[in-house]
Amino acid sequence: MFVPSAGRLKSGQGETFHERMFRMTRRRIVIFAVIAVAVIGGGGYYYYRVLQSRLPPGIAFGNGRIEGDEIAISTKYAGRIAEIDFKEGDLVQKGQVLARMDTSELAASERAAAALAEQRQKDVEASRATIQVRQAELDLANSELARGKILVAKDAISRQRVEQLTAAQISATERLAAAKSATAAAEAAVVAAKSEQERLQHMIDDSTLIAPKLGRMLFRPANIGETLPAGGQVGTLVDLSDIYMTFFLPSTQAARLALGAPGRIVVDAMPGRPIPGYVSFVSPRGQFTPKQVETQTERERMMFRVKLSVPEPLVMKYINQIKVGVTGVAYVKLDSNVKWPHWLESDLTAEAATE
Repeated sequence: MFVPSAGRLKSGQGETFHERMFRMTRRRIVIFAVIAVAVIGGGGYYYYRVLQSRLPPGIAFGNGRIEGDEIAISTKYAGRIAEIDFKEGDLVQKGQVLARMDTSELAASERAAAALAEQRQKDVEASRATIQVRQAELDLANSELARGKILVAKDAISRQRVEQLTAAQISATERLAAAKSATAAAEAAVVAAKSEQERLQHMIDDSTLIAPKLGRMLFRPANIGETLPAGGQVGTLVDLSDIYMTFFLPSTQAARLALGAPGRIVVDAMPGRPIPGYVSFVSPRGQFTPKQVETQTERERMMFRVKLSVPEPLVMKYINQIKVGVTGVAYVKLDSNVKWPHWLESDLTAEAATE
């Protein structure tokens, strides 16, 4: 008896057996995916409600992510990049050199300004020597004039001679004043030359880009040899000296929250190890609820931004494990007398030394 192969079987619509099986399998996958999304969404909502019910009165929470301020490492003056001493992801210390700009032209100008300042200083020394000469001439003229006045009273010399001595004394006075004026001008020229030298030296110093704070390099948009304008960005630094989680609370809870209030951060990657923190900022102005934040009721539309900071000693101890952008949940005490539930008690509290 002849039995046709599976590949030759036809359905009523003319599709092969394999096509029909593929269509049915794909339909099952779509159905399973829809069910999975519904289960995950329902589970998330259920988790939200259960989490809320597990918290005692006086503790609020909100979804957030670990953050650190981003600092642009930028050039102050236009120039060409000579060196870049970091890679993306590097942990850098405060004061560490990150990049250097080409300063060959600035260095040449600075040397010229230094030479000019030195020359102007020599002019000042010469002018001061001239003052001494003119002062000696004036002293002599004053002495001769005084002696002449005594002698003319005794008719030892003529009045014409006294007039000549008086004119010589006046001339000596004027020459001394001119020498002092020239010296003042020379000293001003020294100040101007040194100021130009200092300006150029500051430009050279500012061409070395250093890390303003402890942090991790996030981006490096420029490369060695590129010419950047003033303010051109060489890298982006994430400040790790101030790590915090930003989240939002409704107005009824934010109004009860005090600066410095203790908190806990539970990141999704380590749900069993709460991180102690403290409230470092509560926005003085409400705003509409961000789309990514859930509210407890539909009536609560105004939310206040809150920052829950991680104590610096704790940050320093675990500096290599810190990752910004990690999501989690922040918990804060609205009532200082309430106790943390056991699952929010942290073994890191002593290390943080904030409570």
